[in-house]
Amino acid sequence: MDRRSFLRTSALGGAAAASTTLAAPAYAQGNRTLTLVTSVPDGFAIFDDAAQQAADYITAMTDGALTINKMPAGSLVGAFEVFDAVSSGQADMYHSADYYFLNQHPAFAFFTAVPFGMTAQEVANWYYRRGGHDQHNELAGLFNLHSFLCGQTAMQPGGWFNAEITSADDLQGLRFRMPGQGGQVLGRLGASVQNIPGGEIYQALASGQIDGAEWIGPYADERLGFQEITSIYYAAGFHEPGSALTLSFNLDVWESLTPSQQQIVDAACRATHATNTALSLAENGAALARLQGAGVQVRQFPNDVWDAFGRASAEVREENMGDPMYAAIAETYFASMQESASWYEQADGEYMRQRNRVLGY
Repeated sequence: MDRRSFLRTSALGGAAAASTTLAAPAYAQGNRTLTLVTSVPDGFAIFDDAAQQAADYITAMTDGALTINKMPAGSLVGAFEVFDAVSSGQADMYHSADYYFLNQHPAFAFFTAVPFGMTAQEVANWYYRRGGHDQHNELAGLFNLHSFLCGQTAMQPGGWFNAEITSADDLQGLRFRMPGQGGQVLGRLGASVQNIPGGEIYQALASGQIDGAEWIGPYADERLGFQEITSIYYAAGFHEPGSALTLSFNLDVWESLTPSQQQIVDAACRATHATNTALSLAENGAALARLQGAGVQVRQFPNDVWDAFGRASAEVREENMGDPMYAAIAETYFASMQESASWYEQADGEYMRQRNRVLGY
């Protein structure tokens, strides 16, 4: 029996009963309401902006034939429970960051971000032009899902710290919030890594439960008020240079949509991905200036720390290469990145250096 058949026939206990009850309206004829569960509270900058925009696009573009009932983290299921809820049919779709679900399969990391991986534009190149989307759904299909990239936070900073990081030794024993493979890298370097949902980071940092945390970027971080707790902010991070978000359907729900509705969902996700990238990049510069004006000290990691990040990142990648699915996705991912890297360095990189020099930025 394949994974999908298993999930269809043997959802556990009460979850199976709940899925029958909740999924039934999704198969009714005519106008339908689909339940969307998310991994953040309502109103979270960038992250929830993408979920809300996708829901609004789908509802508007179908003239209400598909209405999306967005349920934030904790209202139906917890922030990290959305994958299982949709896979089993308890909810129709989720919006989240797929690297929260590495316990399901390590290859989900590629569809959010991997250390020393792609920038936002490079992710789009691979996903839409080099087979990334097909591989996303090959992986998602193992779990009774159909997935789309649907949001992009762009470069995520190194994060907020209670003390300056002057060498890799300072990472020893550091209690730090970071999910995904980035968290695994920090763990290899001696940190005590915490995978805390976005809605709980502020309290964990304020209470001293953790010594530092990364979230999304200056605009979203400012909205959460981390500058009220600590003033040391590392601008460039190794872990998420272009962090994508995902909208994922229960596969049975997806296949029940009409072809035109499926095309609308695809278009809505692409539009959300593009506009959410612009939101992230447009607002971060001004937000960083405000944070600096409020006394935040912006830092960069020293080279030996970057070198340590690089070594540990290579180890984390290599330990997963024995999995055929992971290896196949890694092959296209890094081939696409290598294909574009030289061009960007010689063209965009040089242009940015010269432009900023000439204009005095």
